[in-house]
Amino acid sequence: MHTRYVDSPPRPPVLSTTARVAVALGLGSLVLLVLVAATWHPLMSVDGGLSRTTHRWALSDPGVTELCRILTDWVWDPVTMRLLGAAVAVWLVWRHAAWWTAGWLVVTSAVGTLIQQGLKAVVGRDRPVWPDPVDSAHYQAFPSGHALTATVVLGLLLWLLHCHGVSRPVWRTAVTVAVVSVIGVGLTRVWLGVHWPSDVMGGWLLGSLLVTLAVMAHRHWHP
Repeated sequence: MHTRYVDSPPRPPVLSTTARVAVALGLGSLVLLVLVAATWHPLMSVDGGLSRTTHRWALSDPGVTELCRILTDWVWDPVTMRLLGAAVAVWLVWRHAAWWTAGWLVVTSAVGTLIQQGLKAVVGRDRPVWPDPVDSAHYQAFPSGHALTATVVLGLLLWLLHCHGVSRPVWRTAVTVAVVSVIGVGLTRVWLGVHWPSDVMGGWLLGSLLVTLAVMAHRHWHP
């Protein structure tokens, strides 16, 4: 008597790690967006308490406040980040004739700018208002353009370094600089009283989501 073996039915495709990360970031961004737009009281209460605390610190320590102002207005400013991305794009074309990757970098950065400006207009969240402000900012609050732009540009540049296979010391230095910059710019915005903490969290989430989607596109469509 012969035993007959039957092939098992094909399994459904499993989402890649990058795709799962994108789904998680997308859900987190959506939940936060809904809570901010609905002015969910627990979130507003946390935002207000943290902002009042950091504002007191900013008033009592003008040296740290001035350092935060320099970092956020010059080193981590969105214009500085975009110029850095543009410089890398030019370098890619000049040294490697990598037109596709250079365009991918520029387009993704531009999409990040459009997303944050569009959400600011749609959500229409007011920035914190203080009787004794230490800094000022334009446009609406959610999401933080500084946090989103730094996350997008530095995240894309880290991905390019990974693709080029840099040495371990260079990679560790780049990751350290990127992490310190992304976290630092968010903290400076809250310290200076121009953003609520959830604005910064929204910028981080949306920026990370955009980087993840851009990496997926680069893997799928790069010639």
